[in-house]
Amino acid sequence: MANQKRKSDCPINYALELFGDRWTFLIIRDLMFKGKHSYGAFLQSEEKIATNILADRLSLLEQAEVVIKYPDPAHGSKYIYKLSQKGIDLVPILAEIIMWSAKYDVGSVVEKEFVKIFKKNRETVLKDISSRLKKDLAA
Repeated sequence: MANQKRKSDCPINYALELFGDRWTFLIIRDLMFKGKHSYGAFLQSEEKIATNILADRLSLLEQAEVVIKYPDPAHGSKYIYKLSQKGIDLVPILAEIIMWSAKYDVGSVVEKEFVKIFKKNRETVLKDISSRLKKDLAA
């Protein structure tokens, strides 16, 4: 994104230039809620992202400093991915998308317990998710 010419300085445009396809938020979802950290784990997601698209989106997210790529200590030629603070700051947005989908998509597989707890104490849930991700980032 740093090398791309911006179409406008609109804040919504900025977000759409980074997140404007289906795959980018799904990778962030996997990092944020599903505990996935490796290229192979992302490939196992039910949406079946193509390898070239996954590589492109991970590179885009790394360039935009939403994701940080680290060498995998267990496998020298592989990498692990973690959300940066910039990525962790997306927690409220993705949580609200989950809640919106839970409300309007009867086929959504959102956990009912998450919806119940989120409705009851939104700020605590957001803080807990963010804290877990910050600990993961520090590890």
